[in-house]
Amino acid sequence: MPKCLHRKIDGLLYKRAIGRRLDWNNLNAYTEKMQWSKFYDTTPIKTTLSDKYLVREWVAEKIGAEYLIPLLGVWDRFSEIDFDALPDRFVLKTNHGSGSVIIVKDKSTFDKVDAGRRFDDWINIDYAYATGYELQYSGIKRKIIAEKYVETELGELQDYKFLCFDGKPYFCWVDLGRFGKHTRNVYDLDWKLQPWNQYTYGNSAAPIPKPKNFEKMIEIATVLCQGFSHVRVDLYNIEGKIYFGEMTFTNGCGFDRIIPDKYDFMLGELWKIRTTP
Repeated sequence: MPKCLHRKIDGLLYKRAIGRRLDWNNLNAYTEKMQWSKFYDTTPIKTTLSDKYLVREWVAEKIGAEYLIPLLGVWDRFSEIDFDALPDRFVLKTNHGSGSVIIVKDKSTFDKVDAGRRFDDWINIDYAYATGYELQYSGIKRKIIAEKYVETELGELQDYKFLCFDGKPYFCWVDLGRFGKHTRNVYDLDWKLQPWNQYTYGNSAAPIPKPKNFEKMIEIATVLCQGFSHVRVDLYNIEGKIYFGEMTFTNGCGFDRIIPDKYDFMLGELWKIRTTP
């Protein structure tokens, strides 16, 4: 299918999601520039860093292996997993997509049959075209990985997502309740709650305390975002222990609204790219 037709389809998806017509000759907002980036700024390094398995080696070289959640195993198919060799609690995920994860808190009650069906489905999805055109996912050699289960005192794992432009973090949003009531607080780097959010996430009911080693998290995000006009660097912080989460180049596929809308354009001003194909 010609790229011009893909762009037309993407524009229709954008209009439905954001509510604005996409003018490819006049891209200003963050979500608008994301559409251009999906088609014209896909590089081999983005594919490598979007691979949740291969990115580990890159992160270890950049900041050290101590920031990686321990890896318990990697397989090509679900049927290859030796569950007897895994601990009672672990996390299973595919390396090539988004949301294809199962958290196992008690192996004795883990439904392997259901999990097998889901992973068999997930492993066959080309996430480059699952929700839009996130082409960096297409070249990933698909695998299933198991990582050590980690959690905070809240009994879950909060995501600290750093929004970075031109090698500099600008905002950190904190996600809670990803598998329940999903909330998101957006902070600047002085930990001031921002008046905008993404999609329909609301703020958490209670304030989120600033991590004591937040400056170290900023330092790590700064190292990892070098060389990219835009990337989201996700980190975890467990009682002061910082772990790497993932690198995300097409946040929400550019189809998650920034609310209020004026902040979509504020973020767009931070993204310094030429959007002339």
